[in-house]
Order: sequence, then structure tokens, then C-alpha cells
Amino acid sequence: MSRGIDPTIALIENDDGWWTARDEETGVVSRGRTKANALENLAEALRGYEGEGEPPTEAELRKAGIDPASNESGSLEASEVFE
Repeated sequence: MSRGIDPTIALIENDDGWWTARDEETGVVSRGRTKANALENLAEALRGYEGEGEPPTEAELRKAGIDPASNESGSLEASEVFE
């Protein structure tokens, strides 16, 4: 997570009662119903950001509405999501 400096985490209570936690160094953001939940979710998101974790299974892709047969990684430049 941190690269030799103390990490700075911003915690913000939103109007909807949820909490947002943001790691200022990486820009990774997560939310939770409580401060503790937001921080737990941020820790999980940061592990993914740092490359930990496993690729999703075909069952997980289907549950997310993604057809595993057509799930391909391409360049960010070719993605409509990152325009």
C-alpha cells in the first residue's frame, strides 16, 4: 500500500448515511455503512489495486451479467468505458 510514507485516508460521511474512505496516495475509494465497514472495504480494494486476489470464476462472471465466452481484455484506448 504505502511506499515508505504514512498513508493518508480520508473518511467522509455522505448525505445518505454511508461512509466513503479514500486512500489519498492511490486514489482508491470504497464505501460502507459504517466507518469501520468503509475502511475494511478500502483495505480489500487496495489489495486488489496492488495485484492481490484471483481472477473471477466463470460462475462469478455470469452472476455479474458477463458472458465468459465473450469476456476479453483489450486496451484501455479501445474501451468505451474509459473514454
